[in-house]
Order: sequence, then C-alpha cells, then structure tokens
Amino acid sequence: MKLSTKGRYAVMAMVDIAAHTQGKPIALADVAERQEISLSYLEQLFGKLRRGGLVRSVRGPGGGYLLAHSAADTRISDIILSVDEPIKTTRCTPGSPTGCTSNKSRCLTHDLWQELGNKIYLFLNSVSLDDVVNDRMLGASGELHRRDADEAFAAAQ
Repeated sequence: MKLSTKGRYAVMAMVDIAAHTQGKPIALADVAERQEISLSYLEQLFGKLRRGGLVRSVRGPGGGYLLAHSAADTRISDIILSVDEPIKTTRCTPGSPTGCTSNKSRCLTHDLWQELGNKIYLFLNSVSLDDVVNDRMLGASGELHRRDADEAFAAAQ
C-alpha cells in the first residue's frame, strides 16, 4: 500500500505543530518552511483537518493553528482519515457487496489484502502524535538501523 502525499503531509504537519506549539498558535507558513511543503497545499489540508475536529484556527496577528486535542489523544489514523485518505489495500470499493473481478467476485487474495488494511489501520490507530514527537516509534526497524550503525562503527575501528 502506498500512502499518498496528502496523508503523509498531513501527519508531518500535525507532528510539527505538536512539537512546536508550546500553547501558542503555529502559522502554516512556518510549518510549510520547516517541512518543505507547499503553503497552499497545507491550507487545503488544514481546512479538512479543521472540519475533522483535529485542529482549531486562531485568526489575527499571532494567529495560526492549534491542536484541538492533546497530542496524546490525537491518533495518526484520525489525521489520515480526516484528509480523505482511505486506508485501503484492496481493489474493491469499500462496502460494496461485489468484488473487483470482471465477474463481480472477489479475487483470490481479497482476504489477505483486507486483513493487511485492517492491520495498518490498527497500527496507525495505536500511534499518537505524542508517540511520534517523543520518538517512541523505534521498533524492530530502529533496532536494525542501530545494529547496522554499530557494526559499521565497529568495522571502522
């Protein structure tokens, strides 16, 4: 499954706000600059995030965006779903009683991909903005990178 830029950029921007807010609104121009994302694209995404109840806007001088909930209570899955990014791994239309093959049946691997989509959702739903901001995301992949770096360092000695 490939997550589009819409979902990835929304998460990046929300993590940026969670990391920099200190109780004050954050201007999207600052987020755009730090994350190297187009300001106009962020404005579109934040309209959806605001309508989804994940951020609130503050107008006027010193205005910008604040998280609507604490970083610990904001799930990555909610961010992705708020910007209309489906967490979908099958070709079938979600909720459709028919499958994606020409005879309207499900493909042989439908249940495999459906279960993968469920696992991805469960993972993203288990991770909060606070987890990402505080580097609590290093699981097995982080261990592998650390081990590779340790081995490279030892070999250089």
